[in-house]
Amino acid sequence: MTDFAIAPDGTKLAYDVAATGTPVVLVHGFGASRIQNWKAPGWYDTLTGAGYQVIAMDCRGHGESDKPHDPERYGHETMARDVIAVMDAVGLETAHLMGYSMGGYIGVHLLLESPDRVLKFAIGGVGETYLGRTFGSQNVIADALEAEDKSTITDPTGRTFREFAEQPGKDRLALAACMRGERKIYSAAQLALSTRPVLVVCGETDQLTGAPGPLADAFEDGRAVTVARRDHMTTVGDKVYKNAVLEFFNGD
Repeated sequence: MTDFAIAPDGTKLAYDVAATGTPVVLVHGFGASRIQNWKAPGWYDTLTGAGYQVIAMDCRGHGESDKPHDPERYGHETMARDVIAVMDAVGLETAHLMGYSMGGYIGVHLLLESPDRVLKFAIGGVGETYLGRTFGSQNVIADALEAEDKSTITDPTGRTFREFAEQPGKDRLALAACMRGERKIYSAAQLALSTRPVLVVCGETDQLTGAPGPLADAFEDGRAVTVARRDHMTTVGDKVYKNAVLEFFNGD
């Protein structure tokens, strides 16, 4: 049964809690949900089967959470506070954290701004392109999501995101607002100040992320894993990714 936490601005946030054990908080990618990103690819079973407790949330604008259409209600700082709101609702002072793609960006913000809440951080679907990242395509994607007539969308990336956003249960205008939300990227020097262990996992053919090594190297205690022959979408449920995360969380 879905549980709900309330964010500082009153937004209702849906989440699941599965099993008992050392907690792992899961934060999904843009346009997905806790079910699509984590449960369907088998992450609930993988983690609970290894003795972990799963806390998987729907980010605002996604899944069963509230879906405001105001871009000012989104952004990394706001969405990182949402993760803390869910942790507080569950009664967690600290937990392992895993984020994929957008969830990885949110997780980096949480790691840097509230490090005492994170034991270890596994980041998937974010790699070398994080360093020095700009968001020039952000408005192109948001424009595609907002277009009344999708036949007018000429940008290939915009068309891809529009098709994804039209899947059942998704609110494309909320996703457009999320895409327009404020982003914060930390420099390599800032990332180096984090002392928590970090695992970076990317698919070998993921053109969005680049290689995981340069981002992992930016952290004081970072390590990298490349999933062979996988792209941004197919890395999510790969057993190499799952095994790497279990080894990382189980290690010293």
